[in-house]
Amino acid sequence: MSSEERRVFGARVADLRKQKGMTQGELAAAIGRTASWLSQVERGIQPVNCLDVLRLLADGLGVPLQVLQPDAPPPAAATPSPASETNDLDQARLVLSAHPALDVLLNPRQDFQPDDLPALHASVDGVWALTHSARFGELSVEIGVLVPRLELACRTASAEHVPELHDLLARTYQALAAAFVRQHEADAAWVAADRAIRAAEFSGNPLSVFAGIYRLCHAFVRLKHLDQAERAAATAITALENTRAGEPQHLSVLGSLHLVLALVHARSGDRSAARQQIEAARSVARRLGEDRNDFNLEFGPTNVEIQAVSTAVELGDAGEALDLSRGIHADGLSAERQARLLMDMGRAHAQRRQHAEALDCLLHAESLAPEMIRTHLAARTVIRDLVLSAGRTASDELRGLAERTDSLG
Repeated sequence: MSSEERRVFGARVADLRKQKGMTQGELAAAIGRTASWLSQVERGIQPVNCLDVLRLLADGLGVPLQVLQPDAPPPAAATPSPASETNDLDQARLVLSAHPALDVLLNPRQDFQPDDLPALHASVDGVWALTHSARFGELSVEIGVLVPRLELACRTASAEHVPELHDLLARTYQALAAAFVRQHEADAAWVAADRAIRAAEFSGNPLSVFAGIYRLCHAFVRLKHLDQAERAAATAITALENTRAGEPQHLSVLGSLHLVLALVHARSGDRSAARQQIEAARSVARRLGEDRNDFNLEFGPTNVEIQAVSTAVELGDAGEALDLSRGIHADGLSAERQARLLMDMGRAHAQRRQHAEALDCLLHAESLAPEMIRTHLAARTVIRDLVLSAGRTASDELRGLAERTDSLG
Protein backbone atom coordinates (compact mmCIF):
# COMPACT_ATOMS: atom_id res chain seq x y z
CA MET A 1 0.00 0.00 0.00
CA SER A 2 1.16 3.52 -0.81
CA SER A 3 0.75 6.24 1.82
CA GLU A 4 -2.34 7.54 0.02
CA GLU A 5 -3.82 4.03 -0.22
CA ARG A 6 -3.22 3.54 3.50
CA ARG A 7 -4.93 6.85 4.27
CA VAL A 8 -7.99 6.02 2.15
CA PHE A 9 -8.21 2.49 3.54
CA GLY A 10 -7.87 3.71 7.12
CA ALA A 11 -10.58 6.30 6.64
CA ARG A 12 -12.88 3.61 5.21
CA VAL A 13 -12.29 1.36 8.23
CA ALA A 14 -12.94 4.25 10.63
CA ASP A 15 -16.16 5.23 8.83
CA LEU A 16 -17.48 1.66 8.81
CA ARG A 17 -16.62 1.20 12.48
CA LYS A 18 -18.46 4.38 13.44
CA GLN A 19 -21.49 3.35 11.34
CA LYS A 20 -21.60 0.12 13.36
CA GLY A 21 -21.42 2.10 16.61
CA MET A 22 -18.18 0.40 17.68
CA THR A 23 -15.23 1.86 19.55
CA GLN A 24 -11.68 1.12 18.47
CA GLY A 25 -11.29 -1.09 21.53
CA GLU A 26 -14.42 -3.09 20.71
CA LEU A 27 -13.42 -3.73 17.10
CA ALA A 28 -9.83 -4.54 18.09
CA ALA A 29 -11.05 -7.06 20.66
CA ALA A 30 -13.40 -8.65 18.12
CA ILE A 31 -10.55 -9.36 15.69
CA GLY A 32 -7.87 -10.26 18.24
CA ARG A 33 -5.74 -7.13 17.73
CA THR A 34 -4.77 -4.22 19.94
CA ALA A 35 -6.51 -0.83 19.96
CA SER A 36 -3.19 0.86 19.19
CA TRP A 37 -2.77 -1.29 16.07
CA LEU A 38 -6.28 -0.39 14.88
CA SER A 39 -5.62 3.27 15.59
CA GLN A 40 -2.54 3.14 13.37
CA VAL A 41 -4.57 1.45 10.60
CA GLU A 42 -7.25 4.12 10.74
CA ARG A 43 -4.65 6.91 10.67
CA GLY A 44 -3.00 5.42 7.59
CA ILE A 45 0.22 4.48 9.39
CA GLN A 46 -0.15 0.69 9.57
CA PRO A 47 -0.53 -1.06 6.19
CA VAL A 48 -2.85 -4.04 5.86
CA ASN A 49 -1.52 -6.14 3.00
CA CYS A 50 -2.42 -9.64 4.20
CA LEU A 51 -5.71 -11.04 2.90
CA ASP A 52 -6.26 -12.94 6.16
CA VAL A 53 -6.12 -9.68 8.14
CA LEU A 54 -8.42 -7.97 5.65
CA ARG A 55 -10.92 -10.78 6.20
CA LEU A 56 -10.61 -10.38 9.97
CA LEU A 57 -11.41 -6.67 9.69
CA ALA A 58 -14.33 -7.30 7.35
CA ASP A 59 -15.75 -9.99 9.66
CA GLY A 60 -15.31 -7.73 12.69
CA LEU A 61 -17.14 -4.92 10.91
CA GLY A 62 -19.82 -7.28 9.61
CA VAL A 63 -19.34 -6.30 5.96
CA PRO A 64 -18.32 -8.21 2.82
CA LEU A 65 -14.61 -8.14 2.10
CA GLN A 66 -15.21 -6.18 -1.13
CA VAL A 67 -16.78 -3.30 0.83
CA LEU A 68 -13.53 -2.92 2.73
CA GLN A 69 -11.24 -3.61 -0.23
CA PRO A 70 -13.02 -3.37 -3.63
CA ASP A 71 -10.25 -5.18 -5.54
CA ALA A 72 -10.21 -8.20 -3.20
CA PRO A 73 -10.99 -11.64 -4.71
CA PRO A 74 -14.75 -12.36 -4.97
CA PRO A 75 -16.32 -14.69 -2.38
CA ALA A 76 -16.72 -18.38 -3.10
CA ALA A 77 -19.90 -20.32 -2.48
CA ALA A 78 -18.59 -21.36 0.93
CA THR A 79 -15.44 -20.87 2.98
CA PRO A 80 -13.56 -24.04 3.92
CA SER A 81 -14.40 -25.03 7.47
CA PRO A 82 -12.26 -27.83 8.87
CA ALA A 83 -14.28 -27.81 12.07
CA SER A 84 -17.35 -29.00 10.18
CA GLU A 85 -15.59 -32.07 8.82
CA THR A 86 -14.69 -35.36 10.38
CA ASN A 87 -11.43 -34.70 12.16
CA ASP A 88 -8.53 -37.14 12.09
CA LEU A 89 -8.13 -36.64 15.84
CA ASP A 90 -11.74 -37.38 16.80
CA GLN A 91 -10.72 -40.63 18.50
CA ALA A 92 -7.94 -38.85 20.41
CA ARG A 93 -10.42 -36.21 21.51
CA LEU A 94 -12.59 -38.93 23.04
CA VAL A 95 -9.62 -40.03 25.14
CA LEU A 96 -9.70 -36.62 26.83
CA SER A 97 -13.42 -36.85 27.48
CA ALA A 98 -13.44 -39.30 30.39
CA HIS A 99 -11.26 -40.21 33.34
CA PRO A 100 -8.66 -42.69 32.06
CA ALA A 101 -8.45 -45.00 35.09
CA LEU A 102 -11.65 -44.96 37.13
CA ASP A 103 -11.35 -48.62 38.09
CA VAL A 104 -8.08 -47.92 39.91
CA LEU A 105 -9.79 -45.28 42.05
CA LEU A 106 -12.25 -47.92 43.22
CA ASN A 107 -9.69 -50.71 43.44
CA PRO A 108 -6.21 -49.32 44.25
CA ARG A 109 -3.42 -51.71 43.33
CA GLN A 110 0.21 -51.99 42.27
CA ASP A 111 0.43 -54.21 39.22
CA PHE A 112 2.62 -52.28 36.78
CA GLN A 113 5.45 -54.36 35.33
CA PRO A 114 8.79 -52.50 34.91
CA ASP A 115 9.52 -54.71 31.91
CA ASP A 116 6.92 -52.63 30.03
CA LEU A 117 9.03 -49.46 30.23
CA PRO A 118 11.11 -49.98 27.03
CA ALA A 119 7.94 -50.56 24.99
CA LEU A 120 6.32 -47.45 26.48
CA HIS A 121 9.37 -45.34 25.61
CA ALA A 122 9.22 -46.63 22.04
CA SER A 123 5.50 -45.87 21.81
CA VAL A 124 5.97 -42.29 23.00
CA ASP A 125 8.79 -41.77 20.48
CA GLY A 126 6.47 -43.18 17.82
CA VAL A 127 3.69 -40.78 18.77
CA TRP A 128 6.04 -37.84 18.33
CA ALA A 129 7.23 -39.18 14.97
CA LEU A 130 3.61 -39.26 13.81
CA THR A 131 3.02 -35.74 15.13
CA HIS A 132 6.08 -34.31 13.39
CA SER A 133 5.07 -35.95 10.11
CA ALA A 134 1.45 -34.73 10.48
CA ARG A 135 0.05 -38.29 10.22
CA PHE A 136 -2.87 -37.45 12.46
CA GLY A 137 -5.11 -40.39 11.59
CA GLU A 138 -2.45 -42.88 12.70
CA LEU A 139 -1.66 -40.71 15.71
CA SER A 140 -5.26 -40.82 16.88
CA VAL A 141 -5.26 -44.62 16.81
CA GLU A 142 -2.00 -44.82 18.78
CA ILE A 143 -3.17 -42.25 21.34
CA GLY A 144 -6.34 -44.23 21.96
CA VAL A 145 -4.20 -47.08 23.30
CA LEU A 146 -1.20 -45.27 24.76
CA VAL A 147 -2.83 -42.62 26.97
CA PRO A 148 -5.01 -45.03 29.01
CA ARG A 149 -2.05 -47.38 29.30
CA LEU A 150 0.23 -44.65 30.67
CA GLU A 151 -2.43 -43.19 32.96
CA LEU A 152 -2.99 -46.66 34.42
CA ALA A 153 0.74 -47.26 34.78
CA CYS A 154 1.23 -43.98 36.67
CA ARG A 155 -1.36 -45.12 39.21
CA THR A 156 -0.26 -48.73 39.60
CA ALA A 157 3.56 -48.50 39.54
CA SER A 158 5.86 -48.58 42.54
CA ALA A 159 7.23 -45.21 43.70
CA GLU A 160 10.60 -45.65 42.00
CA HIS A 161 9.02 -45.79 38.52
CA VAL A 162 6.37 -43.10 38.95
CA PRO A 163 8.53 -40.10 37.90
CA GLU A 164 9.68 -41.83 34.71
CA LEU A 165 6.12 -42.79 33.81
CA HIS A 166 4.86 -39.26 34.44
CA ASP A 167 7.61 -37.96 32.15
CA LEU A 168 6.36 -40.27 29.40
CA LEU A 169 2.78 -39.17 30.06
CA ALA A 170 3.78 -35.48 29.88
CA ARG A 171 5.55 -36.04 26.56
CA THR A 172 2.50 -37.84 25.19
CA TYR A 173 0.10 -35.07 26.17
CA GLN A 174 2.50 -32.50 24.70
CA ALA A 175 2.40 -34.37 21.38
CA LEU A 176 -1.37 -34.48 21.55
CA ALA A 177 -1.56 -30.74 22.29
CA ALA A 178 0.70 -29.99 19.32
CA ALA A 179 -1.43 -32.14 17.02
CA PHE A 180 -4.70 -30.59 18.19
CA VAL A 181 -3.34 -27.09 17.51
CA ARG A 182 -2.42 -28.08 13.97
CA GLN A 183 -5.89 -29.56 13.47
CA HIS A 184 -7.55 -26.35 14.77
CA GLU A 185 -8.92 -28.18 17.80
CA ALA A 186 -7.68 -25.54 20.23
CA ASP A 187 -10.03 -26.35 23.09
CA ALA A 188 -8.78 -29.94 23.12
CA ALA A 189 -5.19 -28.67 22.82
CA TRP A 190 -5.75 -26.58 25.97
CA VAL A 191 -6.90 -29.66 27.90
CA ALA A 192 -4.00 -31.77 26.62
CA ALA A 193 -1.43 -29.06 27.45
CA ASP A 194 -2.84 -28.64 30.94
CA ARG A 195 -2.58 -32.39 31.54
CA ALA A 196 0.98 -32.33 30.19
CA ILE A 197 1.92 -29.62 32.69
CA ARG A 198 0.42 -31.57 35.58
CA ALA A 199 2.16 -34.81 34.59
CA ALA A 200 5.45 -32.94 34.16
CA GLU A 201 5.27 -31.65 37.73
CA PHE A 202 5.10 -35.25 38.99
CA SER A 203 7.99 -36.25 36.71
CA GLY A 204 10.52 -34.21 38.66
CA ASN A 205 11.65 -32.46 35.44
CA PRO A 206 10.82 -28.74 35.76
CA LEU A 207 11.80 -27.96 32.17
CA SER A 208 9.08 -30.34 30.99
CA VAL A 209 6.58 -28.07 32.76
CA PHE A 210 7.85 -25.15 30.67
CA ALA A 211 7.58 -27.24 27.50
CA GLY A 212 3.94 -27.85 28.43
CA ILE A 213 3.44 -24.10 28.89
CA TYR A 214 4.80 -23.61 25.35
CA ARG A 215 2.08 -25.97 24.06
CA LEU A 216 -0.51 -24.15 26.16
CA CYS A 217 0.51 -20.82 24.62
CA HIS A 218 -0.12 -22.19 21.13
CA ALA A 219 -3.58 -23.33 22.20
CA PHE A 220 -4.32 -19.82 23.51
CA VAL A 221 -3.11 -18.28 20.23
CA ARG A 222 -5.35 -20.59 18.22
CA LEU A 223 -8.28 -19.60 20.46
CA LYS A 224 -7.35 -15.91 19.91
CA HIS A 225 -6.80 -15.51 23.66
CA LEU A 226 -3.69 -13.46 22.99
CA ASP A 227 -3.61 -11.85 26.43
CA GLN A 228 -3.51 -15.31 28.06
CA ALA A 229 -0.85 -16.51 25.63
CA GLU A 230 1.28 -13.44 26.29
CA ARG A 231 1.01 -13.80 30.05
CA ALA A 232 1.81 -17.51 30.04
CA ALA A 233 4.84 -17.07 27.76
CA ALA A 234 6.17 -13.93 29.43
CA THR A 235 6.00 -15.33 32.98
CA ALA A 236 7.70 -18.53 31.85
CA ILE A 237 10.47 -16.57 30.11
CA THR A 238 11.03 -14.46 33.21
CA ALA A 239 11.29 -17.54 35.41
CA LEU A 240 13.79 -19.21 33.07
CA GLU A 241 15.91 -16.09 32.67
CA ASN A 242 16.08 -15.64 36.43
CA THR A 243 17.68 -19.06 36.82
CA ARG A 244 20.56 -18.08 34.49
CA ALA A 245 21.11 -21.72 33.58
CA GLY A 246 22.85 -22.45 30.30
CA GLU A 247 22.42 -26.15 29.64
CA PRO A 248 21.10 -27.02 26.17
CA GLN A 249 17.63 -28.15 27.29
CA HIS A 250 17.14 -24.92 29.23
CA LEU A 251 18.14 -22.84 26.20
CA SER A 252 15.87 -24.85 23.89
CA VAL A 253 12.83 -24.18 26.05
CA LEU A 254 13.70 -20.51 26.61
CA GLY A 255 14.24 -19.88 22.90
CA SER A 256 11.00 -21.64 21.99
CA LEU A 257 9.05 -19.47 24.41
CA HIS A 258 10.55 -16.34 22.80
CA LEU A 259 9.32 -17.67 19.44
CA VAL A 260 5.76 -18.24 20.64
CA LEU A 261 5.75 -14.75 22.16
CA ALA A 262 6.84 -13.39 18.77
CA LEU A 263 3.83 -15.13 17.26
CA VAL A 264 1.54 -13.55 19.86
CA HIS A 265 2.83 -10.08 19.04
CA ALA A 266 2.57 -10.74 15.30
CA ARG A 267 -1.07 -11.79 15.67
CA SER A 268 -1.63 -8.58 17.67
CA GLY A 269 -0.08 -6.56 14.85
CA ASP A 270 2.76 -5.34 17.09
CA ARG A 271 5.60 -5.42 14.55
CA SER A 272 8.26 -3.99 16.88
CA ALA A 273 7.56 -6.38 19.77
CA ALA A 274 7.40 -9.39 17.41
CA ARG A 275 10.80 -8.57 15.94
CA GLN A 276 12.29 -8.03 19.41
CA GLN A 277 11.23 -11.55 20.38
CA ILE A 278 12.68 -13.02 17.18
CA GLU A 279 15.97 -11.30 17.97
CA ALA A 280 15.82 -12.65 21.54
CA ALA A 281 15.31 -16.17 20.13
CA ARG A 282 18.24 -15.65 17.73
CA SER A 283 20.43 -14.69 20.68
CA VAL A 284 19.46 -17.87 22.54
CA ALA A 285 20.04 -19.96 19.40
CA ARG A 286 23.55 -18.52 19.05
CA ARG A 287 24.28 -19.57 22.63
CA LEU A 288 22.93 -23.03 21.85
CA GLY A 289 25.00 -23.23 18.68
CA GLU A 290 23.15 -26.09 17.00
CA ASP A 291 19.75 -27.41 15.96
CA ARG A 292 18.34 -29.67 18.67
CA ASN A 293 15.07 -31.40 19.44
CA ASP A 294 14.80 -31.11 23.22
CA PHE A 295 11.20 -31.77 24.30
CA ASN A 296 10.40 -32.13 20.58
CA LEU A 297 10.63 -28.35 20.18
CA GLU A 298 13.12 -28.54 17.28
CA PHE A 299 14.72 -25.36 18.56
CA GLY A 300 17.94 -24.05 17.07
CA PRO A 301 19.24 -21.46 14.59
CA THR A 302 17.35 -22.99 11.67
CA ASN A 303 13.97 -23.10 13.37
CA VAL A 304 14.38 -19.50 14.54
CA GLU A 305 14.74 -18.40 10.92
CA ILE A 306 11.73 -20.51 9.91
CA GLN A 307 9.71 -18.75 12.60
CA ALA A 308 11.08 -15.39 11.46
CA VAL A 309 9.66 -16.15 8.00
CA SER A 310 6.31 -17.10 9.52
CA THR A 311 6.25 -13.93 11.64
CA ALA A 312 6.97 -11.75 8.61
CA VAL A 313 4.11 -13.42 6.71
CA GLU A 314 1.75 -12.85 9.64
CA LEU A 315 2.70 -9.16 9.58
CA GLY A 316 2.15 -8.93 5.82
CA ASP A 317 5.86 -8.36 5.12
CA ALA A 318 6.04 -10.77 2.18
CA GLY A 319 9.28 -9.42 0.73
CA GLU A 320 11.08 -9.75 4.05
CA ALA A 321 9.72 -13.28 4.49
CA LEU A 322 11.05 -14.38 1.11
CA ASP A 323 14.43 -12.72 1.70
CA LEU A 324 14.77 -14.57 5.01
CA SER A 325 13.76 -17.89 3.47
CA ARG A 326 16.58 -17.88 0.91
CA GLY A 327 19.25 -18.61 3.49
CA ILE A 328 17.44 -21.42 5.29
CA HIS A 329 18.52 -25.06 4.92
CA ALA A 330 15.88 -27.08 6.74
CA ASP A 331 16.74 -30.58 5.51
CA GLY A 332 17.79 -31.66 9.00
CA LEU A 333 14.43 -30.80 10.56
CA SER A 334 11.19 -32.76 10.53
CA ALA A 335 8.95 -32.97 7.48
CA GLU A 336 6.41 -30.84 9.34
CA ARG A 337 8.92 -28.00 9.88
CA GLN A 338 10.09 -28.17 6.26
CA ALA A 339 6.50 -28.15 5.02
CA ARG A 340 5.63 -25.24 7.30
CA LEU A 341 8.46 -23.18 5.81
CA LEU A 342 7.28 -23.99 2.29
CA MET A 343 3.68 -23.16 3.19
CA ASP A 344 4.71 -19.76 4.55
CA MET A 345 6.80 -19.12 1.46
CA GLY A 346 3.72 -19.96 -0.60
CA ARG A 347 1.67 -17.48 1.43
CA ALA A 348 4.34 -14.81 0.93
CA HIS A 349 4.44 -15.37 -2.84
CA ALA A 350 0.64 -15.17 -2.91
CA GLN A 351 0.72 -11.86 -1.04
CA ARG A 352 3.00 -10.57 -3.81
CA ARG A 353 0.68 -12.05 -6.47
CA GLN A 354 3.43 -14.43 -7.61
CA HIS A 355 0.94 -17.22 -8.16
CA ALA A 356 3.14 -19.72 -9.98
CA GLU A 357 5.81 -19.55 -7.27
CA ALA A 358 3.15 -19.86 -4.57
CA LEU A 359 1.76 -23.00 -6.18
CA ASP A 360 5.23 -24.57 -6.49
CA CYS A 361 5.86 -24.03 -2.77
CA LEU A 362 2.49 -25.46 -1.76
CA LEU A 363 2.89 -28.55 -3.97
CA HIS A 364 6.33 -29.18 -2.49
CA ALA A 365 4.90 -28.77 1.02
CA GLU A 366 2.14 -31.24 0.16
CA SER A 367 4.70 -33.81 -0.97
CA LEU A 368 6.38 -33.58 2.46
CA ALA A 369 3.34 -33.39 4.75
CA PRO A 370 0.09 -33.97 2.84
CA GLU A 371 -2.11 -34.13 5.94
CA MET A 372 -0.78 -30.82 7.23
CA ILE A 373 -1.58 -29.03 3.97
CA ARG A 374 -4.99 -30.71 3.83
CA THR A 375 -5.95 -29.60 7.34
CA HIS A 376 -4.07 -26.33 7.90
CA LEU A 377 -6.48 -23.40 7.60
CA ALA A 378 -3.83 -20.96 6.32
CA ALA A 379 -2.81 -23.39 3.58
CA ARG A 380 -6.40 -24.03 2.53
CA THR A 381 -7.12 -20.30 2.51
CA VAL A 382 -4.21 -19.41 0.25
CA ILE A 383 -5.05 -22.30 -2.11
CA ARG A 384 -8.63 -21.08 -2.32
CA ASP A 385 -7.44 -17.53 -3.02
CA LEU A 386 -5.15 -18.77 -5.79
CA VAL A 387 -8.08 -20.57 -7.42
CA LEU A 388 -10.28 -17.47 -7.14
CA SER A 389 -7.58 -15.24 -8.60
CA ALA A 390 -6.91 -17.61 -11.50
CA GLY A 391 -10.58 -18.18 -12.27
CA ARG A 392 -11.04 -20.13 -15.50
CA THR A 393 -7.31 -20.01 -16.19
CA ALA A 394 -6.50 -22.11 -13.10
CA SER A 395 -4.08 -24.87 -14.04
CA ASP A 396 -4.82 -28.54 -13.61
CA GLU A 397 -2.15 -28.68 -10.89
CA LEU A 398 -3.82 -25.90 -8.91
CA ARG A 399 -7.29 -27.40 -9.28
CA GLY A 400 -5.96 -30.81 -8.28
CA LEU A 401 -4.38 -29.34 -5.16
CA ALA A 402 -7.61 -27.50 -4.33
CA GLU A 403 -9.63 -30.69 -4.73
CA ARG A 404 -7.25 -32.72 -2.54
CA THR A 405 -7.43 -30.08 0.21
CA ASP A 406 -11.16 -29.41 -0.27
CA SER A 407 -10.39 -25.74 -0.91
CA LEU A 408 -12.73 -25.09 -3.83
CA GLY A 409 -15.47 -23.75 -1.56
